[in-house]
Amino acid sequence: MSTSVARSAAAPGIRVSGSTPRNQLRQSFRARDGVALIVSNVIGVGIFTTPAIVAQLVPHPGAMLGVWLTGGVLALAGALSYAQLGRRWPAAGGEYIYLSNAYGPAAGFLSGWTSLIAGFSGAVAACAVALVIYLGQYFPALASERALVSIPLGLGSVAFSPRSLTAAAFIVAFAALHACNLGAGKLTQNALALLVLAITVGFCVAGFAVGHGSWSHLHESYGAFTAKNWLLALIPVMFTYSGWNAASYISEEIYDTRRNIGRALLTGTAVIVAVYAILNTLYLYAVPLKAMQGAVNVGDITAQALFGVGRNFVTPVLILTLLGAISAMTIAGPRVYFAMARDGVFLRSFGRTSPRFGTPGLAIVLQACWSVGLVLVGGFNAILMYTGFMLMLSSGAAVLGLFVARRNELRATPSLWVKMIAPALFVIAAAAIVVNGVMQAPKTSLIGVALIVAGLPVFFWSRRSWGSQLAVQAQPAAPELK
Repeated sequence: MSTSVARSAAAPGIRVSGSTPRNQLRQSFRARDGVALIVSNVIGVGIFTTPAIVAQLVPHPGAMLGVWLTGGVLALAGALSYAQLGRRWPAAGGEYIYLSNAYGPAAGFLSGWTSLIAGFSGAVAACAVALVIYLGQYFPALASERALVSIPLGLGSVAFSPRSLTAAAFIVAFAALHACNLGAGKLTQNALALLVLAITVGFCVAGFAVGHGSWSHLHESYGAFTAKNWLLALIPVMFTYSGWNAASYISEEIYDTRRNIGRALLTGTAVIVAVYAILNTLYLYAVPLKAMQGAVNVGDITAQALFGVGRNFVTPVLILTLLGAISAMTIAGPRVYFAMARDGVFLRSFGRTSPRFGTPGLAIVLQACWSVGLVLVGGFNAILMYTGFMLMLSSGAAVLGLFVARRNELRATPSLWVKMIAPALFVIAAAAIVVNGVMQAPKTSLIGVALIVAGLPVFFWSRRSWGSQLAVQAQPAAPELK
């Protein structure tokens, strides 16, 4: 049974008046909401820590900035590609939808399963714990790892400590917000994104205007580097840019989807690229590249060099970015599981919206529960490490799906290849990053594959249990935009 057939009842991308069916999301997001989702998903701790890694691999200011700009170009190429995908298949779910339509439901399920066990849930858990650690600088009791209660469980144990309980409380709070009040959830998300942007831009403007830096730092080289090192530096840079596709997960809920999904993706990604370019230039203006190489947090030493303050300034910014990231992923991730369940490749109860709030409430609860579980057992670092390569593989395969879907058009109209330059660039870069990751850590990658494939029994069971119901719901597929 084609997933597009099952989805046709929801008629994604078409605004519905009156009551909304239980398997359909309301169109309540605007392009600016998609931009805010991208900003919060991308800007995080990485932009304050990754520059130190890049500086070690590429000890030349110009080449270092070149890596960040190249990463920005690839992110924009990805945004252009997802804009095409979103216009062609304007339904909630992001890569899950694109892979399902291009390669079949099993491929889409594996991508969605990865999002559930690691991509969103694991990232939410990691952000929540990091948030509590930073809050611990002001409220030390919250960040204590002293176990109040420890319950043995298989190979490990569930530890209830002030840190884990506080992190779990943040996860539950955002889940409740976004499950029970769509309007308040959007307002909170947009406010956090705007606040983070305002502080970051203000930091940059003040740094260049009155900070104690030197442009001579941009002309100082601290050693040679190879093309291999430059390419290796691109990997952490691309992970720091990850999240540029966040708006694609809510595309079904964006007013006039086919018109606005591209605006949200391109505007949000362009804002991030500009912010990252300016921030990295400010880092180099503030401190010599050599000082950056050994830094744990480049933001700290930059603030210290420019204004004589370090952690007291940067920590509140990190707290805000982590709050925004948890909020954004609580919005985006559950749309994937909702779409999977609606299409009959996941447990059917998660494919329903709340009749009162119009949100995928059970899918939000599912992600929150799994994230809290990862926090309590301390398993989020391992699961993110094992499945990290799959996240990039899903994006690359989704963009490659454009070529699969348009193969007949490309044969008939060779001039269309011009529009496929950006997708081709992104696919090549994604393939290089995945291959390098697998070669560098083959054992880790194999464990990741095993974790992902472990979800296939859920896929087959869901397909069987949905078989008769999907046959009744079958209708002609919604037309695609060519």
